[in-house]
Amino acid sequence: MALRIIVHEPDEVLHQIAKEVPKITPNIQKLLTDMADTMYHAEGVGLAAPQIGILKRVIVVDVGDEHGLIEMVNPVILSAEGEQLGPEGCLSIPGINGDVLRHQKITVKGLDRNGREITIEAEDFLARAFQHEIDHLNGVLFTEIAERVYEVPREGRE
Repeated sequence: MALRIIVHEPDEVLHQIAKEVPKITPNIQKLLTDMADTMYHAEGVGLAAPQIGILKRVIVVDVGDEHGLIEMVNPVILSAEGEQLGPEGCLSIPGINGDVLRHQKITVKGLDRNGREITIEAEDFLARAFQHEIDHLNGVLFTEIAERVYEVPREGRE
């Protein structure tokens, strides 16, 4: 288990566009493992490679549903429908939440850790998590698109 250091705003890497991964290598597989370990240790539900200072299109998501841990390389949203307004936070912006308008349902395609193409139909919280992490790959933070941004009271933080 290797924990990575999570980069915090205003680090410039969070505002840059991540590069596509041309090939799944043992280094990418290790990156996925380290990202999942880091996400769980920080008690998050998602993590994008730029959040640990690596400009690669790699994300991990686990919202605690039947999908469990989803590792995805080069994720692309194929379709999106509906709207949902809801709260979001971010491991790179501790103590701040925001109300963000997202699609209710999305279809996401990418590669798994073995280079196989995977497609996920995501709704509600899982759809929100995917959109949040994919935004990170494009240099967009939730605070830039939130309808309202607010501090989380200290007792509400874990």
